[in-house]
Amino acid sequence: MDLQPTEQTMASPKKGKVLAVLFVGVLMGALDISIVGPAIPSIEKTISIAAKDMGWIFSIYVLFNLVGISLFAKLSDIYGRRSVYMVNISIFAIGSVIVALSHSVPTLLLGRAVQGFGASGIFPVASAVIGDIFPAEKRGRALGMIGAVWGLAFLLGPVIAGTMLSFCEWHYLFLINLPIAAGLLYFSSRLLSPKGIATDKRFDWKGIALLGTFLGSFTYAANNIVPDDFVTSILSFHVLPYFILSISALALLIWVEKRVPVPALKLKLFQSKQVQLVALVGISTGVFQACFVFVPSFAVSAFHVAPKAAAFMLLPFVLATAVGSPLFGRLLDKLGSRTVVMSGLVLASVGTFLLSISSQNINGFYTSGIFVGLGLSVLAGSSLRYIMLNEVSAQERASTQGIVTIFMSVGQILGGPVLGANIANYATKLAGYTASFTYIAYFLLVIALISFRFKGRKEEQALIRSRNAPIDKGNLEPLV
Repeated sequence: MDLQPTEQTMASPKKGKVLAVLFVGVLMGALDISIVGPAIPSIEKTISIAAKDMGWIFSIYVLFNLVGISLFAKLSDIYGRRSVYMVNISIFAIGSVIVALSHSVPTLLLGRAVQGFGASGIFPVASAVIGDIFPAEKRGRALGMIGAVWGLAFLLGPVIAGTMLSFCEWHYLFLINLPIAAGLLYFSSRLLSPKGIATDKRFDWKGIALLGTFLGSFTYAANNIVPDDFVTSILSFHVLPYFILSISALALLIWVEKRVPVPALKLKLFQSKQVQLVALVGISTGVFQACFVFVPSFAVSAFHVAPKAAAFMLLPFVLATAVGSPLFGRLLDKLGSRTVVMSGLVLASVGTFLLSISSQNINGFYTSGIFVGLGLSVLAGSSLRYIMLNEVSAQERASTQGIVTIFMSVGQILGGPVLGANIANYATKLAGYTASFTYIAYFLLVIALISFRFKGRKEEQALIRSRNAPIDKGNLEPLV
């Protein structure tokens, strides 16, 4: 029986406090992605960083984030949201200290790896807690608010970094995480439930290890692809063996998960049409997000502005994401996921197409940013997580939220090198950007047509009603 908490599980004031704890955690994890870029020139003054290592300051965070997602998500289902969320915050804080005190590239990268590993459970656990404490008809708006926090982090990150670097050394960008983490630990211990949801406490270590191997080797290989020399780099020692390892680990993972009693990755879940569509849209969203990485360089090439100015030109993109996330979250509750997901894909397609023809029109560029941001607020925000919460039992909430993140990350990892290689095939970068954005626009439009196969609002409501069951108060203790 699905142990489904209802709105009565927790009073509204306490829900607000819990959401605040979750949002601050998500904000902290997201900020440490976006503040690094402005800090690199300052870091270079104290640590000599080779050009080939620059990308790894970002990539190693993503790699270890992927490796830890399934581990911490499953642990939170078994041992409770409170303990796992607090462990994640603690690991993240330790990583922040290592980064702040680093005086060499290996130590810096170690700290970033620890940070990424700690942050890996924050978002899935936060999404699962929302599933625990909110009734199905109000989850969309809460998940939308988390998406808004994520978008806000990418807006605030460069601003916070630039302001702080005007008054202090780069180390304090990471040391500031310590008092925030201390506050989160205190309030998490008082507000989050200590009880696990899963009734079967067995843990599939083999499955988690194989999933981590698959994701880690796949990410490492993809990050070593050189877009300007795409084919040669794929065949190199730093790429091909790791792709082979990732495929082998995936095949072995499927074999193992079919035979263990409590699998880390429930393969039967993928028999659901809804989950298959979430996988397709999630990977497509990741490719779309990878496209966004090239937008600042496109602005530099198209409008001949400095890189710093190009960063500020992205404000319409980010603001639209921050505004759209809670808006579409509420629409999820009213209209259902199919309408909202299709709308998001169409908005993203229109925005990317407008971007492809905006190289001679700066107003067109800003207009495209609004469409792209609104589309991103749907696809990377609450919609796919909302669908997955409706599709699974309470015991699997965090695990499946981790799967959504994995889908998107795989798309990002694939999209970056492929788009980079396509851009490199053109005589000028500007022509390459324009062509790539056009391809992505058509690609998203096709996915929008396919997404019509998602369940309609009536089918979703029937599913939600079928999952409504009395609370087992011995297992789902009201938060204190």
